[in-house]
Amino acid sequence: MPTLNIVLVEPQIPQNTGNIARTCAATGACLHLVEPMGFKVDDAKLKRAGLDYWHMLDITYYKNLEDFFSQHEGAYYYFSTKAEKIYSDVVYPDNAFLFFGKETAGLPEELLFDNPDRCVRIPMIDDARSLNLSNSAAIGAYEVLRQWGYPPLLCKGSLTRFNWTHESEK
Repeated sequence: MPTLNIVLVEPQIPQNTGNIARTCAATGACLHLVEPMGFKVDDAKLKRAGLDYWHMLDITYYKNLEDFFSQHEGAYYYFSTKAEKIYSDVVYPDNAFLFFGKETAGLPEELLFDNPDRCVRIPMIDDARSLNLSNSAAIGAYEVLRQWGYPPLLCKGSLTRFNWTHESEK
């Protein structure tokens, strides 16, 4: 089974991180949090946004980016409004790491400058500064999972409470 990794570099808003944690839990993606963060991990807002999904989450914490890079190898993709390549034009391999920067400033420009071929953006109108961090992470994660055929996600639901019959079938 392929591995998807979401990396948040210095997240500042607990609700965003909680929402991203819930997305990771629901998709089987691993969450990596790079310090310093703008909140404590036991923050009630963080826990509330993640609801009751914390037990399903594979989460790792790092002191800084150097700590992260010393522990991981893989295909790194840096989501940024400063990138020229569209995120959906990339073919994401197994063990992909999707990086997202802090809400106030994004990813460090040095990181983007050193990796221009791995920088991707989500298209938006010119006057928009950026999308919400948790929305951006969900868009990126689901694009990768779409390309992979959504393994091992449940892709079909069913109604269980009522036996619905379409009007034309009566």
